[in-house]
Amino acid sequence: MSDDREAANATNAWNKTIIDEFHANDGKLGGNFEGATVLLLHTTGAKSGKERVNPMMYMKKNGRIFVFASKAGADTNPDWFHNLVATPSVTVELGTETFAATASPLVDDERTKIYTAHAEQYPGFAEYQAKTSRVIPVVEIVRS
Repeated sequence: MSDDREAANATNAWNKTIIDEFHANDGKLGGNFEGATVLLLHTTGAKSGKERVNPMMYMKKNGRIFVFASKAGADTNPDWFHNLVATPSVTVELGTETFAATASPLVDDERTKIYTAHAEQYPGFAEYQAKTSRVIPVVEIVRS
């Protein structure tokens, strides 16, 4: 098995554990994510057409919801970002609520402003940006 495949399998298993805990506890998580704002983002696979579910931290600001395609500072964007660019219609689980939404990547100054605010609140995101030469995308989630 290739290193990429092994890494993907490990990520999927880790995500499943978080998703199961999210569902069992009305959207609240413990451990490393205790107190963190986490949602579940459902996207459609760009190639497969299958539903994909990814837990991720989000930021709520002025009634708007943002997620961050950090991939822990890897040099490539996460698959879920590629998927939502191809199909921006998504489903979001936030606490006990589930809703349809449209995902829209932010650009330029607005992207920088939101990412900076999130990184100030969660310094790990500043570290992620420092680890990579790519600009980590910020995506606004707009309820349909």
